[in-house]
Amino acid sequence: MADQKDSMIEALINYMEQHEQIMTTAESCTAGLIVSELASVPGSGHLIDSGLVVYSPEAKQRYLDIDEEIFEKHSLTSEVLSCEMAKGALNNTQATIAVANTGIAGPAPSDDGIPVGTVCFAWAFRTDDGDHVFCETRRFDGDRNEVRLAAARHALSRVSHYHGQCLKNSTDK
Repeated sequence: MADQKDSMIEALINYMEQHEQIMTTAESCTAGLIVSELASVPGSGHLIDSGLVVYSPEAKQRYLDIDEEIFEKHSLTSEVLSCEMAKGALNNTQATIAVANTGIAGPAPSDDGIPVGTVCFAWAFRTDDGDHVFCETRRFDGDRNEVRLAAARHALSRVSHYHGQCLKNSTDK
């Protein structure tokens, strides 16, 4: 499993270098594991702008400029919130890629009944033809830390896919 993780991250690093991309993260339930997984490869630091751990709504508002209305209208585990987190991270850094997530790692479901292991992700990309945001929700099995690690690796594994969508959309115009 470690070899699979290492090859996925090394492929991502090669992809980011080839496309001259710099990443930031806005992490809630993974608490910094996304950026930590990327940084686990020696020499990857030049691809990282920053990594924000924003657990509370107040931290999300303070560091990512999330409007209070988002919290009133949507769950803390929602694609809407993860998209706003990714956009806020992109707008507040020098990065060209922002990866964000929010979810329920456990040990108990949320107050609104969202099951343990549910994670909402967003990827925001700054390109020559504007910003692009993609989101998805996944559910992972395992204990709290297994969910967090699986979510972090999933977030990284989808970067090149969604960035490729941006590039395809640019050439289709």
